[in-house]
Amino acid sequence: MDDFESKKLGVVDWVLFSSLLVVSLGIGIYSALRGRGNSSTQEYLLGGRQMSPIPVAVSLLGGVISAISILGLATEMYFYGTQLILSLLGCVYGTFTVQLLILPILYPLKIVSANEYINLRFGSERLRKFATLCSVFMNFTHMGLYLYAPSLTLSTVTNLSTYSSICIMGIICTFYITVGGVKAVVYTDVIQTIMMFLGVLVAVVVCIVDLGGVANVYQINKEGGRLEFFNMSTDPLVRHTFWSVQVQGFYNMVAWIGLNQTTYQRFASVSTLTLSKRLCTFFLVGLHALWLTFFFSGVVAYATYSDCDPWTSGRIEKPDQILPYLVLDKLSHLTGMAGLFVAAVYGGVLSSLSSSGNSVACLLWEDILKDLKIFKDITDVNATRVIKMVSAAAGLIGIGVGLLAGYLGNIMQVSSSVGNAFTGSVTGIFISGMCAPWVNLKGAYAGYITALLFNLWLVIGQFVIGQGDPEKLPLSTENCPDQNLHLLLNSTLDSLTNTTEPSLPSVLLGPTVFVDDISRNPDLETDLRSDGRNIYHLSYCYTGILGIIINFVVSSIVSLITDKVDARLISPRCLRFYKRIWKAFDIAGTQRGTKMDLQEKVDIPMIDKRGNDCMGNIE
Repeated sequence: MDDFESKKLGVVDWVLFSSLLVVSLGIGIYSALRGRGNSSTQEYLLGGRQMSPIPVAVSLLGGVISAISILGLATEMYFYGTQLILSLLGCVYGTFTVQLLILPILYPLKIVSANEYINLRFGSERLRKFATLCSVFMNFTHMGLYLYAPSLTLSTVTNLSTYSSICIMGIICTFYITVGGVKAVVYTDVIQTIMMFLGVLVAVVVCIVDLGGVANVYQINKEGGRLEFFNMSTDPLVRHTFWSVQVQGFYNMVAWIGLNQTTYQRFASVSTLTLSKRLCTFFLVGLHALWLTFFFSGVVAYATYSDCDPWTSGRIEKPDQILPYLVLDKLSHLTGMAGLFVAAVYGGVLSSLSSSGNSVACLLWEDILKDLKIFKDITDVNATRVIKMVSAAAGLIGIGVGLLAGYLGNIMQVSSSVGNAFTGSVTGIFISGMCAPWVNLKGAYAGYITALLFNLWLVIGQFVIGQGDPEKLPLSTENCPDQNLHLLLNSTLDSLTNTTEPSLPSVLLGPTVFVDDISRNPDLETDLRSDGRNIYHLSYCYTGILGIIINFVVSSIVSLITDKVDARLISPRCLRFYKRIWKAFDIAGTQRGTKMDLQEKVDIPMIDKRGNDCMGNIE
């Protein structure tokens, strides 16, 4: 057990880890003191729309990329190969869509809650509130999971219990969200994102040096069959192909960056639409830098254990322990390395947790509480106090979910997948509203309900009937030493498990379900798959985009007669495209003695790319 004790945090490790918490608290207190006498809901939730774009850009990264990405992407590379890397190419297409379609509509409206668009477009508070409740539910679930899994880390390497760790971390995060508002969240995100990046980067660089350089790492992975980039299969039942990961990357950017409350608050916190679009570009560059680092950590891990796989040999209990095992096994002799890695994991946790908590407060106030009779006549200062109370309550609920997470087990994986089903259908409301001027409220309801029911049926079917465990690439234990070192590390590694699947930006990774019994029993796997593949084996990459497509098609069919639509709520590019289509039909219609005029369908002028009113009309 002496070897295990050496894995505990040392003095330097504690200094690195504690510094992250102290800085986070300090920024929250500083933001609160600096904002005294200037309290308003706009200031608290959006930083007065005058925040510096550089910290906001870094915060945008930290709020979306969590500890789930650190651990999950490395696991993907190690066990399944590199095909998922090309989802970054799909993110490029998604970024253009956000910049050209979504931001030019949402930003000029000067709304605080992104869901307010639903009310403006379809004139329905009920539909808006329903979308908000779904978003709040998903955020609470994610907050609890963000707290639970990494808190196991702290409880293992210290004498703190898991519950104590959850409460301590949750209270710290709740404090600086509540006291400092979005400014505290943004500036702490900067520190946490830097720690997240450096922690993994240092581990990768040290391992590359030990392995003899990048060329050796590449060659080992090539020989092990890990390098795959252009699987051009068009079979939608194949988990990862070139096409499916393009769809996944595109959907991630549109749904979780362009139309997510957490990220929308960052886009709306800068002074101009141009800066907001530049934030999107910066995010894309930063996403590539961080994800490539996380991807490469898995490639390095495989090169390290290509002839002695820790999972097959029993040194780790679950596949997604591979990266923490690498750090504990190969780098713990370096002073401060364990502390830096723990700080990196918690940097991802705190940044995502704080962003979710702040967005929950924003959604609940703007979409539900603000219009209640009790709050209608209160001053802006008192409204800000109410929002702070809501922020504190959101943090406490997140702590409660975190405490329950240990008892929920696989239910949390189901909750995450159901969350993705909700996201795809809600995103479909926005896309239909922005791109199809003929879609009305009845069509929006029909499209949303149909898409939601289909996605829920698909996801529930996948869990009930089962997709089986994705087939792992070959692993070797040829040169494993005959010893049981894994017994010394397993309890520590448990602290970083169960984090790949259930969280957002598990959303950015996708649902990878590991079933150890099936994977270690090929006969059982064969039995489960003996009936052949069906729709429940559909690649998870297509679930979200299916929600958008179904919503768009059904809402269009139901909306046989279109009411007038405010042109500010429709994409100008789509209007120009439909204008040409309508003119073509008008020529044919005139010959039949009829007339179809798009101008009759759209009320008030279009807006230009800067969000300003244009002269004239769409003709």
